[in-house]
Amino acid sequence: MFNYVSSMSSSALHVYNSLTRKKELFEPIHAPHIGMYVCGPTVYGDAHLGHAKSYVSFDVIRRYLSYLDYKVRYVQNITDVGHLVGDGDEGEDKISKKALIERVDPMEIAETYTYTYFRDMDALSVLRPDISPRATGHIPEQITMIQDLIDKGYAYAIDGNVYFDIQSAPNYGQLSGRNVENASSGTRIKSASDKRNPADFALWKKADDKHLMKWPSPWGVGYPGWHIECSAMSIKYLGAHFDIHGGGIENQFPHHECEIAQAECSTGKSFAKYWLHNNMVTLDGQKMGKSLGNAISLEQFFNGSHPLLQRSWDPQVIRFFLLQSHYRSTTDFSEKALEAAEAGFQSLLSTIESILIYKPQNRHDHKNDVNNNKVLPNFKATFESAMNDDFNTAQAIASLFDNTKKIKKKITAGQSPSDLLALQNWLKIALTEVLGLETNLSNKSGSNFNNKLSEDLLHLLIDIRTKARMDREFELSDIIRDRLKDLDIELKDSKEGTRYTLPK
Repeated sequence: MFNYVSSMSSSALHVYNSLTRKKELFEPIHAPHIGMYVCGPTVYGDAHLGHAKSYVSFDVIRRYLSYLDYKVRYVQNITDVGHLVGDGDEGEDKISKKALIERVDPMEIAETYTYTYFRDMDALSVLRPDISPRATGHIPEQITMIQDLIDKGYAYAIDGNVYFDIQSAPNYGQLSGRNVENASSGTRIKSASDKRNPADFALWKKADDKHLMKWPSPWGVGYPGWHIECSAMSIKYLGAHFDIHGGGIENQFPHHECEIAQAECSTGKSFAKYWLHNNMVTLDGQKMGKSLGNAISLEQFFNGSHPLLQRSWDPQVIRFFLLQSHYRSTTDFSEKALEAAEAGFQSLLSTIESILIYKPQNRHDHKNDVNNNKVLPNFKATFESAMNDDFNTAQAIASLFDNTKKIKKKITAGQSPSDLLALQNWLKIALTEVLGLETNLSNKSGSNFNNKLSEDLLHLLIDIRTKARMDREFELSDIIRDRLKDLDIELKDSKEGTRYTLPK
């Protein structure tokens, strides 16, 4: 791993902080250690492309921080209770509602979709979190925090319900820009009549006999509110003041705003230092989501079973498609966009592969002076400059396209850079360890790059080599022969033409 923190060749890392609404120099609280919390899924259905946008984005952020030699503790929760339909304080629990429909226990729903979530994230090469706490596994911590807020005068209990008094929080609205007077405009459903203020939010809800998920508490049998779980779990594993809190932009209000209020009022400390929000995936300009009924699950992308899809898609193509837009930009989905991403990905892989397998014939097969033919410093600088600009993966990928084409042209002409081995090693790191992209696409998922096309490309290379020999361009002819030999494809020339032997 390159110790890039101590020997940076480009600008230092800057991130866009939603809390301050500007890009800031990234300075960890306790470098080299970084605490990072990202709101995880509510597990009542299969993950869709919107989930992929969020978790691929934060996966790359985590990977790049590790590339910079930071020690990242990445916490991503599993919401298995408390998230109500409509994201408000009244209505049915999303998981309980699903359980009633399918006539199973809510925990069965949570287990099923927690499994499929991680299955789909694994397919997208999203690294598992260091800690994946479940809300139902941290009820005691949430109860303790709620009681602390009551004792300090920031919350009140009424008939088994506990609400946070937003008028008691002097900094409420600092993330979203909403003040106490207009905060209620973010409430999607009718407020409970027992609240002092319509914008007060629930910390604990009283459960009736029909409610499936409930626990004993000092205020009676009930269940926690959606917001309290993330504050309690992030503080438990990262401390009262930690580096990064991430999530989808749709959760900025009310979820993240409420997290800040209850956490800071309880601990008396600043909550997360940097707030990072990814933007949405849209379909024909409309947000893609389960609640809107227009979501295509990742499993449907992988097997091509959704009616809006013409074919199945390789998870790596989907990951590459998402990384071609900035995490704070909206990503509009279409199959044409996926096709373009697939073609671009194949082109990039082909170019990089040609560099990775190249073996110079001797130490001095380049035409320039050894000391003046190093390309890695500039290659790294352009890639890192893009990533240091708020993790701009789109620009980082563009730099890979541009620079690898230049390198391929040089080595095809026998001008391999003197730092070729270092470049090859770094390319593997940039592609696989930072961007999380695998170097081979699976044919089983519907990629057009199949065995027949591979054979056609081989015939094309042989034709180009034959013409080169006829034109007495023996250097190019030998390069094609030797490069194919590196792939265990042996060419045999005869009067009848050129035959080839494929690897066993």
